Amino acid sequence: MLAEHHSFNVSRETLRKWMQEDGIWLSRKQRRTFHQPRLRRECYGELIQIDGSDHRWFEDRADPCTLLVFIDDATSTLMELRFVESESTFTYFDALESYLLKHGRPVAFYSDKHSVFRVAKPSKHMTGMTQFGRALAELNIEILCANSSQAKGRVERANRTLQDRLVKELRIAGVSNMDDGNAFLAGFVERYNAKFAKAPARPDNLHRALNVEPDRLAEIFCLRDKRYVTKDLTLKYDRKRIKLEVNDLSRSLVGKYVDVYELADGRIQVRAKGVALPHSILNPERRITHAAITENKRLGAVLAFIKEEQDKPAPKPKVKPISAKNGYKKTGCRSPGAPSKMEAYYERRRVERAAGTKAEPNI
Repeated sequence: MLAEHHSFNVSRETLRKWMQEDGIWLSRKQRRTFHQPRLRRECYGELIQIDGSDHRWFEDRADPCTLLVFIDDATSTLMELRFVESESTFTYFDALESYLLKHGRPVAFYSDKHSVFRVAKPSKHMTGMTQFGRALAELNIEILCANSSQAKGRVERANRTLQDRLVKELRIAGVSNMDDGNAFLAGFVERYNAKFAKAPARPDNLHRALNVEPDRLAEIFCLRDKRYVTKDLTLKYDRKRIKLEVNDLSRSLVGKYVDVYELADGRIQVRAKGVALPHSILNPERRITHAAITENKRLGAVLAFIKEEQDKPAPKPKVKPISAKNGYKKTGCRSPGAPSKMEAYYERRRVERAAGTKAEPNI
């Protein structure tokens, strides 16, 4: 810039020394910025940090699994712990339901950018809200995503403590599976909070009453989507073809969209204007598709499922003859075929004898 605007040529190192002498130049070490720690929220229940920690919680006594951790930002109180196979929408639904029944509704949850909480690349045809975010919106709870792991350091540090302290307590108690581990966690949480929980800056509890019927919770904590009804009253969902039963309501749904609910127990409901429609699933088989995109946190559970499917005995192939392609079906009766010349001759003789005439020889 000196040469361009002032016709003054000087080397870069000479210019840097001049700037150092005048106190203008700052080295990389001097230009370094430091992350300032965020202060705790003031009230209990104002912000709940959530995360999943994949670890060998039972050491070599069982396979690795994930611990879902809910921790209050104001007091560092463990609000909910749960062992699950991997982080997924339904596992977070189960943990969230348990949390709400115990404590009520907090103001907001603080999470990472896992696909359960955030749509990575929303398009103009999408709402940009995940199933977990939709459920929280119906419960009037906010979800916030941290831009880095340091931003949610409260739960990250708790994970590090649990990976040391909880693993040892599980070993001493002889716990070797997730079911026994979840039963053990209730007493562990009480001991942990008595030792590490802090007093909030303000005594207010910002948890709100749930005020939701138990049956309504099952409708909230499920997967929902819209599907198009074709002319033959079928729709596609999760690589399944669903056929609606013919009635007055389903006839009016051709060319329209209906709501599909997938519940936690695997059941699928099809609804139109809030009315459940009777239906049947034509191809209920499910499998992991080739080249399926799998997140790192769910890789262990996906590989376990693939291994289980591969260990199943392969079904015997059905071999069909060529005649089956033409619609041939066995009836158990052999076709007589065309009559021979001798059969035709004797049949004609029998008819002539019955008529009292003599058969003429064939020339």
